[in-house]
Formats: sequence, structure tokens, C-alpha cells
Amino acid sequence: MEMTLITSLNQKAKQTRKDILEMIAAAASGHPGGSLSATDIIVTLYYHKMNHNPKNPKWPDRDRFVLSKGHCCPALYSVLARSGYFPVSKLNGLRKIGSMLQGHPNMKSTPGIEMSTGSLGQGLSVANGIALAGKLDKKSYNVYCMVGCGESQEGQIWEAAMTAAHYKLDNIIGIQDNNRLQIDGFTDCVKCIDPITEKWRAFGWHAIEINGHDFNEIIAALDEADKIKNKPTMIVANTIKGKGISFMEDKVGWHGKAPSKEQLKEALEELR
Repeated sequence: MEMTLITSLNQKAKQTRKDILEMIAAAASGHPGGSLSATDIIVTLYYHKMNHNPKNPKWPDRDRFVLSKGHCCPALYSVLARSGYFPVSKLNGLRKIGSMLQGHPNMKSTPGIEMSTGSLGQGLSVANGIALAGKLDKKSYNVYCMVGCGESQEGQIWEAAMTAAHYKLDNIIGIQDNNRLQIDGFTDCVKCIDPITEKWRAFGWHAIEINGHDFNEIIAALDEADKIKNKPTMIVANTIKGKGISFMEDKVGWHGKAPSKEQLKEALEELR
């Protein structure tokens, strides 16, 4: 992979992580852990892979992204703002009354949001509907859907998995942010989902397992998904909750807690 591309994505990911921390600290509320684990994938999608137009968010031929784990929207908000969907200054309004940026994505108030999410388990079903509509309308767009590992304990995820395989929705590319932690602890302890990659294959999906923080692996998996016909693809991205901030990494306590002023300062120093 061209080093200039990887360097650029790394820089954008650092900026996204900075935005995430500043937004959540200013709101004194939010979900830093999963937002940080999802950052590298969302950055790659919007700055490299997806066909989209910030000046025309409803462009009919755009690729779509559904963030099924909607509580991790700070990462998406940062990327949308810095891509040009709305002013970067709006990021300061995260979780404030009357703001366009609520604690979970709202498609009615935020440009670039394809689906209001937050009730875990529902996003993949919606993505199926968008993908099926694309097939019926003979459109060439792809639908990318990010699900969480804790979310994959939901029965609706597996109903959606069967549906996508049944209808041969090769325009669906799922990404599982497999950081192994959820609000109550490690997924292995709460309700084990392993062997998760084999499960997706058993449900009729083409499954690829990668390091979700390695841009070369992320790009290669997304490119591989383009070549798969007559079945959906799931990229199982092994990630680290709180990635990029040493005192947050792999700590369940940072699932839904805002950093203090001192912790924010320490985190921003690490990113520099």
C-alpha cells in the first residue's frame, strides 16, 4: 500500500481520536471506548473507500454506512464534519439539548446519517433493506454496516445474517468491531460469541478476519469484499477498546465514561 495513503489515514485517525475525546469531555457524557476502537475502520471507509458526496448527502448512487452500534457515533460525527457534511464547530454540541449531534445518530437532524441507530441489533436489518432496494433499483452502491461484538449477542443480528445470505446480498459489507468488551465486561464472560468468524461463515457469509487497526489489512479486506459475488461479506475486525490512549485501552470502565480535564490533557498529549 502506498505509504502516503497510510500516513494520511494515520493522521486523520489521530485527529478523529482527538475530536472524540474533546467532544465527550465537553459533554461530560458519552462512549469513548468503542468510538476509539472503531476509528480506524470508519476513517478508512470515508477517506478512502466509500463513494460519497458531502455536498449532496442524498446522492442516489452513494455508498451507505450504517453504524448499528450507534452509541459510538462520536467517531462518525468527527469524520462527517471533517469530510464536509457540516461545520466542525458543531462537534462542540455533542449531547447538548437542541444540538444536531445527539448521543445516538439521528437521520432527521444530522447530514450524512443514513439511519437512526442505538437500539442494538437493528442496524444490520436496516442495511439489508437498503441493499435489497439497491438490487431492485439496479444501483451499484454498497452498504457498509458496523456492528459491535456485544451487539452480536442479539438474536436480530442472526436473523439479519440469514436474510442477507438468503437474498444473496453481495452489496452488503458488514464490519464487526470485535473489541471483546461490552458495558458489563468481556463478551466471553457475559455471553460468549466465539467462534465468531466461523459463525458468520456458517450463516452463509464470506468472512475475513483482520487486525482492525492495521490500515493495510482494512483496505485489503474491503477490496476483497468487492470481488465476492452472490453472498454478503463480514469483516471481523479484531480491535482494542479505547485504542490509542494507554489508560483507556482494554478497560471496560471506559465503555461509557467521559474523561476529566486532567485525563483529557493526558490523552491529548499521548496523541501528539
